[in-house]
Amino acid sequence: MADSVSVRELALEILIEVNEHGQYSHLMLRDVLDKYQYLEKTERAFLTRLVEGTLERQIEMDYILDSFSKVKVRKMKPLIRNLLRMSVYQLKYMDKVPDSAVCNEAVKLAGKRGFRQLSGFVNGVLRNIARQKDHISYPKEKTENYSVRYSIPKWMVEMWMEDYGEEKTKVILEGFFKEKSLWIRTNLTAVSPDELYRELVAEGITVERSKTLDYAFAISGFDHLSGLLSFQKGLFYVQDISSMMVAETAAPKEGDYVIDVCAAPGGKSTHIAEKLKGTGMVEARDLTEYKVSLIEENIERHRLKNMKAVCMDATVVDEASVGKADILVCDLPCSGLGVMGKKTDIRYKMTPEKQKDLVELQREILSAVEGYLKDGGTLVYSTCTIHKQENEENVKWFLEKYPQYSLVSMEQMLPGETSADGFFIARLLKNKEC
Repeated sequence: MADSVSVRELALEILIEVNEHGQYSHLMLRDVLDKYQYLEKTERAFLTRLVEGTLERQIEMDYILDSFSKVKVRKMKPLIRNLLRMSVYQLKYMDKVPDSAVCNEAVKLAGKRGFRQLSGFVNGVLRNIARQKDHISYPKEKTENYSVRYSIPKWMVEMWMEDYGEEKTKVILEGFFKEKSLWIRTNLTAVSPDELYRELVAEGITVERSKTLDYAFAISGFDHLSGLLSFQKGLFYVQDISSMMVAETAAPKEGDYVIDVCAAPGGKSTHIAEKLKGTGMVEARDLTEYKVSLIEENIERHRLKNMKAVCMDATVVDEASVGKADILVCDLPCSGLGVMGKKTDIRYKMTPEKQKDLVELQREILSAVEGYLKDGGTLVYSTCTIHKQENEENVKWFLEKYPQYSLVSMEQMLPGETSADGFFIARLLKNKEC
């Protein structure tokens, strides 16, 4: 590890910020990696694995700690519980790190951070776990067992067991732990898919073509994304392949006017604008000036002349937009359970109460914006979650409230069934007023 900074200490700081102060892990990790760009590739990989892995397995880590420590996790000092969590993760899941090194580094870090008096406690708990890590007894009850083994809150396991049954629930849970591909979408305004492929290969990147979308690639084998010349030139956009299906489902025709009511950072909107081939207009809206600035950055990056960003509250009816859109994209705020494989801490931040509030917000937005669509127009409703109330049941509610709409297609993509994120997309057609 680098002499100038302790990578384990950086990981500890991130875990404390996420678990104790409510920060988002992917944002914290991105900021730290940007700040310490001088770290070797192996160190960056170690830091990423340690943070993401500890969070991904945190319920299991807490279960193991509670099984071996007289002081329960919830009663430990914040620094100590996060230090022990990441140390147990190394013992259990990072075989290349010797157990003795894990224990010694944890003791040193506890002392360095002002907890020398707890060094004996840290050392004793970790060495005991190291000796018995292959003989841990897990809960017998099915939902509790799944909750611990897959580190998913029990209420989520119960929800999916009820909605999908045990077999499909296990597919979902295992899907979160599958290696995630980094998907990119060709910026068709700047380069063809074949040209991008050749440029990526020339940069020494491993490239895999999508079997379904000719402009989509999975890439790996690079260090800094921002260090790639193809990225700097704006030749592609990082976007999961399931998210790309929004523009495919919308199927815009040249000349269409498109309104995306919750668009930031603009991946789906720029995709639709590219499909319009320089014609029509995509009006990408979001709630704050900051989010609008993210959209504007992507408009500039993709050199799009048929797209604009607008700051607007989607819950408030905009009379000037009534009957204006050929396509209305409603990719709405959701519980995000479909992307937990990438944003691991969502599982700890989401609650059933928050889900209920999101269902109401989604319905409020849909009610406010549906009038923007012309007769014969297409409404695309999408979320990145796996929750029937936010997805299928919201579509059912909408069709009952607005009988002038008819359902064209509806799909729930589940982690584990494909290499993509969990995602939901419904396409509805607005017929003449009933």
